[in-house]
Amino acid sequence: MINASASGWIDKFFVDQGPITLPNVYYPEDFYKQIRKTGFVYGHIVSFNTRKKIDTKGWISGEVSKVALLSTLFNAFEMVTQEVDYKKFISKALSFYKIIHPETFNLLKKILPEDNASQSLEKLINERVKTNENIISKNFSHIVTNALLFEDVLAFMHYLLHSEIPENYLKKLEEAIISVVSLALKTKSSPTKYDDLLIKLFEASVRFTKFSKVNVQNLEALQLDYFTSVLERYYLIEMAGLAMWSDEKIEQTEASFLYDLAKVLKVDSDFVSESIKSTDGFIATNKKEIPYFNYSNPVKHFYDQATQTVVVLISRNKNRLMKELSQSGELVVLLAHSTHRDLDEKEKKKVKKQLLDICKTIPSLTIFLLPGGSLLLPILIKFIPKLLPSAFNENLE
Repeated sequence: MINASASGWIDKFFVDQGPITLPNVYYPEDFYKQIRKTGFVYGHIVSFNTRKKIDTKGWISGEVSKVALLSTLFNAFEMVTQEVDYKKFISKALSFYKIIHPETFNLLKKILPEDNASQSLEKLINERVKTNENIISKNFSHIVTNALLFEDVLAFMHYLLHSEIPENYLKKLEEAIISVVSLALKTKSSPTKYDDLLIKLFEASVRFTKFSKVNVQNLEALQLDYFTSVLERYYLIEMAGLAMWSDEKIEQTEASFLYDLAKVLKVDSDFVSESIKSTDGFIATNKKEIPYFNYSNPVKHFYDQATQTVVVLISRNKNRLMKELSQSGELVVLLAHSTHRDLDEKEKKKVKKQLLDICKTIPSLTIFLLPGGSLLLPILIKFIPKLLPSAFNENLE
């Protein structure tokens, strides 16, 4: 039994799989469908594409995600190199992660001199599958964050083929995903205020890009010609379809968007039909096990839970927060203005910077400093005016 929470699990994984003499032969299309069947592309893993079945009874979600990422990277290694030497794979994977340097963790701090190659890769994979559960209610699930792990696989294949990764490749891929998801949600006949929050959840889950606002208005503006691999194109279509499932149905206008996207990406329309059917079947089969779909509106559930968390934090730290606010006159004035008018971009940046500075001084509020924590700031701003003296609230005049 593999214990993916203890050191040595990667070596144990390959020992349990037994001697591998011949690589699995994949065509890219077949490789993608095999990986999608495991749930890895959807962010909810139900199986592994391994030679020997792995029993996950008693595993936590993070452990499943780690083994899935390792397994999928190894599958990609087999397909591209036609080799099965797992030690060579580990060496290549380490070199790959040293190149990409995700902004969410410091590689040099994670790998100690005494670590061997397997242990170093274990630490990197552990960082890659970390979710926003410190920010998002655990019941919301890590489906968005884990669905983006396939980016690593695409980038790793680039590295194996060319011994390098195109400059800003992962940044461009993430920007394309967020933009495609944003456009997809705009096609809904009955959009909700939670669609915008779903975009923010995607933005909070990306690792290589920092967003201020998605400004893309149509597919032609996306410049998707940059993505030449069929797997990249399949993945973009799949992410758009997954986002549309936030309300558990794909309407005719939404399906039309997917077909238009496929046309722009030069992907056969048959793939879209198959993708919709595959997503429908996967969610129907596994819905009870996916917390994301166990609420009338999962994004609303996140919003409600996040709001409650912020209110509790503010209540517990009311006195310290008031003390810090009193020392920042400009911030108080801007917060007061925000109760009756929209702040301009310059004012919003000032508020965000000064609020984050204040959060640094109060340990319980460091949640706002975590990756993605800034998406909770609007909730914080919403409740702070209730703490301010009436003299600062022009609405009470």
